[in-house]
Amino acid sequence: MKRTRKLDNHTKIDESWLIPYADLLVLLLALFIVLFSSSEIDAEKLKRVASSLNAYLDGGTSILEGDTKVKSADNFDNGDLTSIDETNFTPHYKYDLESLKNQLQAYIDNNELTSQLKLEMDKYLLKLTISDNTLFEPGSADVKFESRKLAVTIAELLEKYPDYEVLVAGHTDNIPHHSVQFESNWELSSTRALNYMRILLENEKLDPRNFSAIGYSEYHPVDTNDTPAGREANRRVEVLITKVLDSTQY
Repeated sequence: MKRTRKLDNHTKIDESWLIPYADLLVLLLALFIVLFSSSEIDAEKLKRVASSLNAYLDGGTSILEGDTKVKSADNFDNGDLTSIDETNFTPHYKYDLESLKNQLQAYIDNNELTSQLKLEMDKYLLKLTISDNTLFEPGSADVKFESRKLAVTIAELLEKYPDYEVLVAGHTDNIPHHSVQFESNWELSSTRALNYMRILLENEKLDPRNFSAIGYSEYHPVDTNDTPAGREANRRVEVLITKVLDSTQY
């Protein structure tokens, strides 16, 4: 009969294999964090995550010990794009819009067009407002010849921003318009926006898929329609330039 041997009660099991196993788990966790981060944030923030992970694995300061201020993921689900602390993270497209705004403002100032053109910008949108009498004769949707130069300049500047979308919007005052060519302010505002967009797209370097035109008629006023000055302010064309965001850019 075979004799069985019993382990001595004082015999210890070799557990040295647990150390490399634990290291492997840490590395896998780091890999999953990086993969998740790359699908949720932009390249700049990913660099910071990778840098923090490297510091952690090398024995330095971990990402949890740093001063980066990011709110919970629930805020992003609710559309809170301000949850990233902009002292540590400024979207590259914000810099792009500021650069484009500065170039347009220089053109406006150099050509003494400040009374006819207005620039506004928030975090994700640049809006150029052009007065109605700068572009068109009363009741007409044909862009004045002397006003085409501005559209050409805008198109040339947009060559540097191929991923941005451009919406051209036409607006009128509330005085009813009816003619053989335009039955209402709807047709007039829409055709004006479309004609201005067509001039922009004469630049063959621009992608037509990024452009659209719309007419708002009298229904988005910026001033009262009870005075001549207010109605003049409401008759306008707006060029709205924006970078459409997706989850990889948060």
